[in-house]
Amino acid sequence: MKKTLLTVVLLISSTIVFAQDEAKDEAPKEGWTKTGNIGLLFNQSAFNAEWLGGGTSNIAGNLSISYDFNYRKGNLTWDNKILADYGLTKIKDQEFTRKTNDRFEFNSLVGKQIKESNWYYSFFLNFRTQFAPGYEFGEDAAGNEIRTETTHIFSPAYLQLGPGMLWKKNDNLKVNFAPATARLIFVDGDFTDVGNDQVAIDAFNDAGGYFGVEANDSFRFEFGAAVNAYAKFELMKNVSMENILNLYSNYLEDPQNVDIDYTANIVMTINKYLSTNLTFQAIYDDNAIGAFQIREVFGLGVNYGF
Repeated sequence: MKKTLLTVVLLISSTIVFAQDEAKDEAPKEGWTKTGNIGLLFNQSAFNAEWLGGGTSNIAGNLSISYDFNYRKGNLTWDNKILADYGLTKIKDQEFTRKTNDRFEFNSLVGKQIKESNWYYSFFLNFRTQFAPGYEFGEDAAGNEIRTETTHIFSPAYLQLGPGMLWKKNDNLKVNFAPATARLIFVDGDFTDVGNDQVAIDAFNDAGGYFGVEANDSFRFEFGAAVNAYAKFELMKNVSMENILNLYSNYLEDPQNVDIDYTANIVMTINKYLSTNLTFQAIYDDNAIGAFQIREVFGLGVNYGF
């Protein structure tokens, strides 16, 4: 855990230094700055019955939306970002279509500049959830594929907010430190309902609850420190890299277990509408599972910028 955390921190640190060198002469713009991108990744494989090399026919698609709307007036900045991703895959002979990606995230960061420096008094808000139900898959006694719903929209949902200090070079390079952050976790009470049996309640809570929410509850409150960093730059001509890092430590319980959410998006532009996209995401949250969750998506994308 510590080695992985150190690796992530070193990666984002080197990225920030690289981006700072590239963007050091950019002047801030007044008023609204709005940019967005819609991307569609599509993958398909097919094999006939006589194919001897092995393989299973499948089809998969992933839709992603990124939208930034930032405002600057004098010594005041207000940065907003929406991220949405949804992906599905269908494998031949499987009963159910399966999700490969499901994410909605909104970030808002207000800062008031301290004199003529890169430092700001700040206040941030982050909200995360998903669009569609998530399932665990298995088989019944007859060998038929079955699924059990484990999550859905707003279950879980995370809301973080708090004051802090922002270091901002420009819209593509910033780090926010928030030492007094409230985090609220919302879940559907149906997933935590274990009745009134104390043995069942104790067993549920001893197992960590449902995303940290205890038996028969639908809400969890945490108070801790958060660090949010963003860096975007060009690796080379027509190849850009976007890095998003979120760290959180809960003062009230196991503060040494730092939650990590790191995403790297690399876009290799072919032309105005086509690109090759690589997304890597690593999440560590011991309230969900005591291990890293890793997601990687790679494919040819159709993009539309606005």
